[in-house]
Amino acid sequence: MVNFKKLLLIDLDGVINDYNGVFDKDNIPEIKEGAKEFLEKLFEEYDIKIFTTRNRLLTSKWLVKNNLDSFVKDVTNVKEPAYLYIDDRCVCFDGDFEKAKKDIKNFAVYWK
Repeated sequence: MVNFKKLLLIDLDGVINDYNGVFDKDNIPEIKEGAKEFLEKLFEEYDIKIFTTRNRLLTSKWLVKNNLDSFVKDVTNVKEPAYLYIDDRCVCFDGDFEKAKKDIKNFAVYWK
């Protein structure tokens, strides 16, 4: 019997690294403290793909450099069907459009 893991798509900037809003296409910020342990623990129960608009090769090299590649199944910029999306720039829709409009208007990333 094959045991399939649910898929998590995890954003790179601001979740796995110390992104602060200053984008440099040629440089990915340092790994966020605790990120390796976070991915390692999730990997026990889930398949993980890194979701990013960054260059795929640059991102893959960064994952190897930071010893994260063994926990990550792939790097993608496509919103694939997944169990959950983990991102620092999102609003969780709970069925209430009015609340969603307020959440959008008042949104701020945690690192600002």
